[in-house]
Amino acid sequence: MTQVTIDLDEEPDVDLMDATTREDRRQLRSVVAESWRRSELSGLHPDAATDRLEMHDVDRGGRLVRAATPALDEMARHLDDTNFCVMLADRDGHIVDRRFAERSVERALDGVSAVPGCRFVEESSGTNSIATPLEIRRGITVSGAEHYLEGLKKFTCYGHPIFHPATERLEGVLDITGLSGEESALLAPFVVHAVADIEQRLIAGSKRAEQRLLAAFQSARHRAAAVLALGDDMVLANTAAVDLVDAADHALLREAAQTSRHSGRERLRLTSGTTVEMDLEAVAGNAGTLFSLTPVRGPRDRIPRRRGASRILPAQVERDLLRCGADRERVLIAGEPGTGRTAATRLLARCEPLIVLGGADLPTVGEVGWSARLDELAGGHPGLLVIEDVHLLPPVLAARLCRVLDASDAWIAITSAPVAELRGEHAGLLARVPRRVELPPLRTRRAELPALARTMLAGMAPGRSLRLTASALELLTAQSWPGNFRELEAVLHKSIERRSVGDIIARDLPDAYQVSAAHPRTPWEQAEHDAITRALRAAEGNKVHAARDLGISRSTLYNRIKSLGINA
Repeated sequence: MTQVTIDLDEEPDVDLMDATTREDRRQLRSVVAESWRRSELSGLHPDAATDRLEMHDVDRGGRLVRAATPALDEMARHLDDTNFCVMLADRDGHIVDRRFAERSVERALDGVSAVPGCRFVEESSGTNSIATPLEIRRGITVSGAEHYLEGLKKFTCYGHPIFHPATERLEGVLDITGLSGEESALLAPFVVHAVADIEQRLIAGSKRAEQRLLAAFQSARHRAAAVLALGDDMVLANTAAVDLVDAADHALLREAAQTSRHSGRERLRLTSGTTVEMDLEAVAGNAGTLFSLTPVRGPRDRIPRRRGASRILPAQVERDLLRCGADRERVLIAGEPGTGRTAATRLLARCEPLIVLGGADLPTVGEVGWSARLDELAGGHPGLLVIEDVHLLPPVLAARLCRVLDASDAWIAITSAPVAELRGEHAGLLARVPRRVELPPLRTRRAELPALARTMLAGMAPGRSLRLTASALELLTAQSWPGNFRELEAVLHKSIERRSVGDIIARDLPDAYQVSAAHPRTPWEQAEHDAITRALRAAEGNKVHAARDLGISRSTLYNRIKSLGINA
């Protein structure tokens, strides 16, 4: 086979795969060729073993399986005495059920890890009829050599996505698989007919779930506490809950239901600042969750916002900055772009005169002019001098700034990328400004995001009767926000263009933000995401250098970038 190389990151001779000849590749259908390209960019090699695919516990009694079981049973009867197998995968690519008649088919599937619990997505299993329909959101036949992994080329299969007819959410994939050479034009309509049956049963199941949720709510609504019931597309609340819980809190409650691993009472801080004791109870049949909420009265129920506060910075950060401002302390304000570094300097200065000299000014004034301006301001400005984006300064100017900090009594604040990313002369600034304020990225402030979004919206459209609905807030809360507040501001601006007054609903958001993550990142995944993001920034986007700094292979880095949804 001919070795195919692809140039990535301007690195020569990047060997990503031993694949077909160039002529064979030209003959691939465009949809298959695009899938191969995505697999390559994930760092996947065609010779990768299928026994390394991820295995997870799956819900084999969930809504999708219950809706699909009659269709699977019917398909299995029609496939009796054939070498075909039917498989059902959930929206994340995990196989949750499979049916076959011949033991030889079972052994063949086991040999490529096509077993319940195994996850088939393109970054780990390449082009196939489970992973690719999840990616392209439509049905596709993948025959023999069209599979990306060598281990799957002995199969021919057709997969079709399953959508909930009411919500239009992707629920899973139905797949029929046989040995290569057993292709049939009837496979696609056979599966499409079964998918239609499953989708209708999902509708019926949703109605039954709504009835169960309503019954659970009615039996609990007369409790003294605020009672709220949340289903997939249904919200029920008694009077006490209406007064206590804002629509912005729905995302917090749903996240609590997903992450809670035990029964009993927990504490939750609502977006209003009120702390509540929360009891939650799963309603039978995955119908939803019933919440009983009792306010906790005490001095920490609400954190009053002090005059001059930025409205986007955490309360503790505001208090620290106000204290430093009162004492005219020098401060290093560090954080990712868009986390509020400029807002923090304004809060620090309060009523004092503020002037800014930024690292981004260098291209226009030059190093000599920038250094002269630094000397002038450090020697005569009566208020707060802010040196912005010091991580953008060349080492010679970072060293020059260190000398100015040593020699001058001026009130100076500097802003930078996260402290962990500072190196060399830039790290030397830390010793000159021992007072540090680290601004957290927006993705770590999900509980606050609904209130933050509403505050920003009110400031952007004063006097307008605009409101973010619960569905829009849930989608915003589910995003990763690599651009932090700047990105959120851009999203809200776009939404205002679509809806100038009234309720901003989910479809008013930009198209890319109308899809939420299927599962929020775990704390470990978030830490991994942040570490990779920092390494990529430090390496100026060069993935080869980032992988070396992280101590992992480039293939592993590509896999994790795709899995964690990192824009790189």
